Amino acid sequence: MWLNTNPAEPAAMALSTAGRDGHVSSRIVLLRDYDEKGFVFFTNYTSTKGTQIHENPHAALLFYWPALSKQVRIEGIIEKTSREQSEKYFHARARENQLGAWASQQSTRIPDRDYLLQRFDHFVDKFADREVDVPPHWGGYRLTPAWFEFWTAGRHRLNDRVSYRLSGGKWIKEILAP
Repeated sequence: MWLNTNPAEPAAMALSTAGRDGHVSSRIVLLRDYDEKGFVFFTNYTSTKGTQIHENPHAALLFYWPALSKQVRIEGIIEKTSREQSEKYFHARARENQLGAWASQQSTRIPDRDYLLQRFDHFVDKFADREVDVPPHWGGYRLTPAWFEFWTAGRHRLNDRVSYRLSGGKWIKEILAP
């Protein structure tokens, strides 16, 4: 069964968002948690993705495992996780990654890489003798799904596509043409 394989980074997913202006952008983020409520990732709230999510909470996720010839598409609404969940995950990260969350003013222009490294060193010094605080501009988001599509490559490009859409609190299964 395809679930028993080991893709290089199985938790990598493309996240597509659009702001108020309708311009769509995509990037790879890592799935860090999931449950019956949805799929969780963490980021800088003031980044491009954070700004777009604030303006328009509709988003899409895409998992693609080429070695398996499979992909999963998910669409739904994004909201912030609880501060408690963000703090719990933040403190489970490597210390260097925690410091990086402070150092990177994600999505802003910087003069050069040295600027970023100097900011990192600044926060290494700032938190040298204590636990790294969770930045106020950093935390989790959860996408609550309203639609799924499971795609498997087929012979002659006759791919299998099965979708599930939420309607009236029930999941409706549909078979889609490739």
